[in-house]
Amino acid sequence: MRSIIVGTAGHIDHGKTSLVRALTGVDADRLPEEKRRGITIDLGFAELDLGDVRIGFIDVPGHERFVKNMLAGAHGIDAVALVIAADEGVMPQTREHFDICRLLNVSTGLVVITKTDTVDEELLALVRLEIEELVADSFLENAPVLLTSARTGSGLTQLKEALREISARVPARSEALIARLPIDRAFTMRGFGAVVTGTLIAGSITEGDEMELLPTGRRVRVRGLQVHGQERARVEAGQRTAVNLGGVETAFIERGNVLAPAGHLFSTQIIDAEIDVLENASRSLRSRARVRVHICATETLARVRVLAQDGEIAAGGRDLVQLRLKAPIVALPEDRFILRSYSPLQTIAGGRVLDAHATKHRARDIDAARARLTDLAKAQGGFRARFKYLIETAAARGLRPTEVLMRTGWRKEILDRIAAEAIKSNEAVDADGVYIARASFVNLSSALLAEIKAHHEREPLARGLARETLRDRGFAHIAPEIFRALLAHLEKTNALVCEREFVRLPTHNLQLSSADAELQNNLMGIYRAAQLEAPTFDEALLRARVDLNKRHHARKILQLLIDRGELIAVTNELFFDRDALDGLKAKLRSYAAAHEPERLISVPEFKDLAGISRKYAIPLLEYFDRARVTLRTGDKRKVV
Repeated sequence: MRSIIVGTAGHIDHGKTSLVRALTGVDADRLPEEKRRGITIDLGFAELDLGDVRIGFIDVPGHERFVKNMLAGAHGIDAVALVIAADEGVMPQTREHFDICRLLNVSTGLVVITKTDTVDEELLALVRLEIEELVADSFLENAPVLLTSARTGSGLTQLKEALREISARVPARSEALIARLPIDRAFTMRGFGAVVTGTLIAGSITEGDEMELLPTGRRVRVRGLQVHGQERARVEAGQRTAVNLGGVETAFIERGNVLAPAGHLFSTQIIDAEIDVLENASRSLRSRARVRVHICATETLARVRVLAQDGEIAAGGRDLVQLRLKAPIVALPEDRFILRSYSPLQTIAGGRVLDAHATKHRARDIDAARARLTDLAKAQGGFRARFKYLIETAAARGLRPTEVLMRTGWRKEILDRIAAEAIKSNEAVDADGVYIARASFVNLSSALLAEIKAHHEREPLARGLARETLRDRGFAHIAPEIFRALLAHLEKTNALVCEREFVRLPTHNLQLSSADAELQNNLMGIYRAAQLEAPTFDEALLRARVDLNKRHHARKILQLLIDRGELIAVTNELFFDRDALDGLKAKLRSYAAAHEPERLISVPEFKDLAGISRKYAIPLLEYFDRARVTLRTGDKRKVV
């Protein structure tokens, strides 16, 4: 069965609560103070079952002092019933509530004239004219205008039929988003514990689900669900829902908290948005202005940063702003909100969230940020445009799928589809599980190749540049997955060559001068002749008649022999001919075979086997330990 939420709106004492009671039989005024004073103070709820559709009513207070309570319930409505008393006509809160509905982008509804039994036709005609003037050029311009009386029951049948017709025009809630329940009421029920209520604005909740109260981050479990007093195993978007929570006490729950699947959303304090300032606003909206932000069921203070050169939005104007919030809230792209002035309390503007997790814009970045947000605003909530915006603003950092999901509220299958489309159209790259814009990936590739080229120019005798050195020099700020993907892509396209821990350009060849080639041959000859009694590097240079002032250059020549595997670095100063070490390994294994099963050798036995002094025996044994040829056991080694 189809369900929609209808919110009442209108001035105090215009009969909103009486109308809901006449339609549903439910008195939405539940507080003792409301009964005593005869006015609605907080939100009230009722349901009307029309057979093929259920209408959930949110009855809001009409007094100007309780507009913030009205706003807590207005966020989840599908349609509005603008209630105007026949004996008073359009009043200040009629206009403010109507402005709020327009700013929240409510797209359908009707006008209900109440108390028609108390006036004559002439006064009723004047009220109709006022209504025509009020709703001109708005979403209610051609909406039904119903004449009713809660006392006599007149017009209620026609009102029900009009509500049925409206329900058929209300678009279905998006199935692309995860569950989100802004909490507008929390109380304790004896025998059950904490219960919260709200309008489920997206997704679904099932009994037993693990969820999270945001922004506190407290994990809770769904123990039970109700929709207007009826128990349900599962509730869907668009329904007024009561949730019995386990794992939390009511004292820890506040109006404005949001219930969402555990680990899927996180709070924010900086929002980029598109703002519409009311034409009848008493002043323009300026940067640094202090405002009250009402979003979903939350109210908090914020400072405004107008993203325009003059830092101001005139009455009736629309522009981009950044809201810097005093307290953390939960918001997602395309959420609608209301701005009220700090003092006096007046509704001045409303808008929609473009980026719910923005970063502070610096003065030099304003133009670029404005251009990106303008394109996003024009896309009117398109998923591809939002994905493109997110990865472009992330730049070289890229975004992991979990971060995209937390910033959008999308279900994972939606992200998988959108990302696949963006990758196919060459807008994005899947860098080993991290999404990055194609342009950013290309720029990083160029920067990486430039760094390697510069290294070759500085170190022409080096085999290449070590991967970790390359990363530290200019790419430590990017995700490891992106760095690996860059190397893999460039190697696949033959733009660079990866050799173990080194990378180099394909054009990089070691061409030694005749003097360097002669030095290389001399050093190799010295170490080969020394066998297992290798000289220190300085000793080798003296034997090769090399000036020690040229030690740094000679070390590069030596490194070429190490890179080719002809020499083995046992310590920083001791280098051995590979063939000599291979011969010693063979002797060790022969010795071990003759000493089964222990296969142990002591330092003196090793010295005798190798025919060397302790000066060489200890470094060689430690090298064999690192190479897993031997395993130290007390004072001896076991040949592996």
